[in-house]
Amino acid sequence: MERGNETESVHLVHGVIVGLEPGLEVRFGDPDLLSYWRSAMKPFQALPVVADGAAERFDLDPQDLALCCASHHGTIMHVERVMAMLARLGLDEEALACGPHPPFNEIAANQLFCEGVEPGRLHNNCSGKHTGMLAVALCRGWSLDGYDEPGHPVQVRIQEELRDWLDVDPVGLTWATDGCGVPTPLISLRDMALAYARLVRSERQDVRSVVKSMTENPEYVSGPGALSTDVMKVTQGRILAKEGAEGVFCVAGCGQGWGAAVKVSDGNKRAVSPALVAMLGSVGLIDQAEAEQLAAHHHPALKNTQGRVVGRMVVEARSQRAAVLRQP
Repeated sequence: MERGNETESVHLVHGVIVGLEPGLEVRFGDPDLLSYWRSAMKPFQALPVVADGAAERFDLDPQDLALCCASHHGTIMHVERVMAMLARLGLDEEALACGPHPPFNEIAANQLFCEGVEPGRLHNNCSGKHTGMLAVALCRGWSLDGYDEPGHPVQVRIQEELRDWLDVDPVGLTWATDGCGVPTPLISLRDMALAYARLVRSERQDVRSVVKSMTENPEYVSGPGALSTDVMKVTQGRILAKEGAEGVFCVAGCGQGWGAAVKVSDGNKRAVSPALVAMLGSVGLIDQAEAEQLAAHHHPALKNTQGRVVGRMVVEARSQRAAVLRQP
């Protein structure tokens, strides 16, 4: 980050773009860097919602499925839909294991503050994901108690699902607790990218439903101005995108057989957007027009409390190409 004419802060970002064909890989830093997958794994956590029949049983539509994959911003649109999903399950907010936090959306957070209302579990960005997990438990006849715990059948089912997408046995991975209380694995950036590449090329109907729900309803996946939402909107669903905490982000070209993952070493999320847009643009995975529409993410300005621009983020990219990826 530059302020004036000097560098004030430096964020090291590792990234990799991989193709399903052998040898197709572009590396930015260390592709074998291990990181917790965090919320970038949500599409995979949501697959059992469709595959196990919960979506059909509880009449979940594409917007609902998008919320099952979401790190939503806690707007009225998000909160009311999660509430409606829970009602179809015969549950309420108290069934959610995730704790409350203020909405990510500043307008929504300010509205709660002005009304003197404390944030609830519905405002948690992961409330849609947790509702999907509850739906799977109900559909399979499993207890709802401890559905967020590692040994619960819901979490075991998610580990089993991951076997279809990873080259490593999920059981043997290091797992820790995510911010919302559920398990998350420690895996390499390359494994994240490969899993996403496989996801968007899958012919499984449940997988296609989840991917389509995200790319066609990007505003439910995050919120206004979010990188994941804007990438999917600008590319008209050609690229699937999902953020994770601590500077993790994954994308994939729908039907194109490539996936990518980035991780900011110090976990600072402000470095994700410029790094990701620069990485995709450097190998032609977004065109010039799309890059221009994503300019606010590529070159985000730093403003002071007076609204004046006092700094900017600048990307210095260093890549090693095993092969050049090109769009079909």
